[in-house]
Amino acid sequence: MAGNDDIQETTGKQNKYVLIRYFVVLALLLPIVGGIVFCIMNIALVERNIWLEIAEKERTKVPDRVIAPNRGNIYSSDGRLMATSFPRYRILMDFRDKEAIDTSAFYQQIKTKKGKEPDSTAIEIAKSNGVDSLAFYLSKKFGRDENTVKKELKDAFKRNERRYILHNRRISFTDLQEIRQFPFIRLGKNKSGFIEEEFVERQRPFGTLASRTIGNTYATLDAQKLTHGSNGLELEYDSVLRGKPGLSAMRREAGVWRGIPIIEAEDGTDIRSTIDIEMQDIAERALLNELRRTNAESGTIVVMEVGTGEVKAITNMGRTTSGYGEDRNRAVADLLEPGSTFKVASIMVALEDGICQPNDMVETGNGIYDYLNNGKPIRDHNANKGGFGRISVEESIRQSSNVGVAKVILKGYEHNPAAFIEGLERIGLTEDLRIGIAGAGSPRFRIPSDTKWSRGSLPWMSFGYEIQIPPIYTLAFYNAIANNGKMMRPVFVKEIMRNGKTIERFPPEVVKESICSARTLRIIKDMLLGVVENGTGSPAYSPIIRIAGKTGTAQISEAGGYSGMGHQVSFAGYFPADQPVYSCMVVIRRPSPSFYPSGGAMSGSVIKNVAEKIYAARTRWDIRKLSPDSSAVTIPVVKVGEEKAMRQVLNKLNIPLDKKEMKSTWVLASAGDEKVRLSDINMKEGLVPRVTGMGAKDAVYLLENVGLQVNMSGAGRVTSQSIQPGQQVVKGRTITIILK
Repeated sequence: MAGNDDIQETTGKQNKYVLIRYFVVLALLLPIVGGIVFCIMNIALVERNIWLEIAEKERTKVPDRVIAPNRGNIYSSDGRLMATSFPRYRILMDFRDKEAIDTSAFYQQIKTKKGKEPDSTAIEIAKSNGVDSLAFYLSKKFGRDENTVKKELKDAFKRNERRYILHNRRISFTDLQEIRQFPFIRLGKNKSGFIEEEFVERQRPFGTLASRTIGNTYATLDAQKLTHGSNGLELEYDSVLRGKPGLSAMRREAGVWRGIPIIEAEDGTDIRSTIDIEMQDIAERALLNELRRTNAESGTIVVMEVGTGEVKAITNMGRTTSGYGEDRNRAVADLLEPGSTFKVASIMVALEDGICQPNDMVETGNGIYDYLNNGKPIRDHNANKGGFGRISVEESIRQSSNVGVAKVILKGYEHNPAAFIEGLERIGLTEDLRIGIAGAGSPRFRIPSDTKWSRGSLPWMSFGYEIQIPPIYTLAFYNAIANNGKMMRPVFVKEIMRNGKTIERFPPEVVKESICSARTLRIIKDMLLGVVENGTGSPAYSPIIRIAGKTGTAQISEAGGYSGMGHQVSFAGYFPADQPVYSCMVVIRRPSPSFYPSGGAMSGSVIKNVAEKIYAARTRWDIRKLSPDSSAVTIPVVKVGEEKAMRQVLNKLNIPLDKKEMKSTWVLASAGDEKVRLSDINMKEGLVPRVTGMGAKDAVYLLENVGLQVNMSGAGRVTSQSIQPGQQVVKGRTITIILK
């Protein structure tokens, strides 16, 4: 019992001492905690305005910085990237700090600090930070002469040049990272004077394909670090592509200025265009080949999907100093006199108004019709051969007779030309198509109330003069003919996307439900098919795919007149003629005078080429429904090999196989008339096996398995082996096998 009392007494004393220590610590901490609380309350309540003012002064020392958003991408119809943004950098040097670049100054610095001649290591460090090493690395990086680079650097250093450009082209971020490690530059921006300026450049992975339609952006950023579109889809959809800039406030933390985002940047959205990369490539190559062949000034081609109005391919080529390249978007911007492609519209109006029927006869005489009796007659292209004489209205279209079409239109509208203009409006030629490309033009027609209207305006308008229409409007008209009279608005963008999800879709849009009656449409379609199969468009005839369309050849107006020094040839049509899928128009301007200007031979041949290639690329056959090829190999040649693996492969391919059981693991296969037959290969232990007919894998396995070293040459099946089969194996001996 006495022992327990001692323990309790000891425990009581220990608890007493613990409490004393606790209260001592608490007494010491309370003033500190109280002081902290007091300081917090004082700063938060009493000195609040003072500290806010100090914070504002610190913030305004360095202005807030704009956070640049990423510009949206432009994709092809199948999702391939056609335009995207990459950061690019311009690199410069500020040479106002002479000690930073002068090697001798470094040398003197090191000598003064050490009080004696610097050792070899110090000299090497000085040189590595000087102009010599920098010139060496820059010359190697950019493929320039080292001495030239060194001289330019020293001259800029002597001039105290503030913004000396190290390389005259912008570089990638990868190159920038490499250059940051170059001697002297790696000292850092403050010591070296190295300057890097960021730009955002637009790049097109498919090069010039549809480049004028995709468009360009301005080379520099604005004050909000936004890139802006300058033409094409880049300009038309600039508001959705460019995004919204953010803002970061600069704060000094631990002696370092850091940007703290206040407003997050909102990246631009992406757009998916209607352009088909394969069709674009086909169209561009076909046009380019014809431009080179005829040495023409420029050319345009547009391919449109009949049912939707989606522009699948568009190319605008012009002559440059180095050949041909994409220039302005002529297809949507150029106002051209369409020439004979307009005759179809004139006859359509006349048919609708009951002025003529396709079999009505027209007297074209010798191909010269001096309607105004002023010595400037309307002429047919074969007037020098005596003209067409008496022909039908249908043949006037098929043979592209200016006189024939003019006489039909004069017959119906000579005393009421306004009715003809109303007819053109009725068939949709004056509709506003609202082309979704910046800078797009609109048709211009003369009307009888115009001051420039003359007695000769009506007949000349009938075959495509004294009016101006962008090529894409003419194509939209022919596309409507192919689309059973329904005129579609040409579209270049299918949808707007963010992070791969559609946020706005642009469905096909009907501009005019019907441009004419069903009867007139059937007549016009027959005429267009006749143009290609029996008329001026015969060069566009294809035995592979039926094409329908109309040729056009027009003199180019210069200074209000026609000098005869240049022509524009065109072809507008669609294919396949029976069930149209695509419409197409080709315009070629000023082919070489050494070539006879012909819409059929020049533009028509381009469309034939395009139609055949698109047809070949889009044709799909179900091989299960095709007749067997009499020359086809139904039972394949099978290599010598392991029976189990051979049976597994042949069964997987559903190839009939001899079911006879084999005694050996390795078998020889031979192709019979109806199935593959197998036979045993006898391999005896200690003898060189026969590997001819085997693949490399099996042959090497067998030969190395018996102890031989293998040298192999060629590919395919083993055709010979250097040690004949059946010989005694000498382990370690080398055998060479030849495969073919």
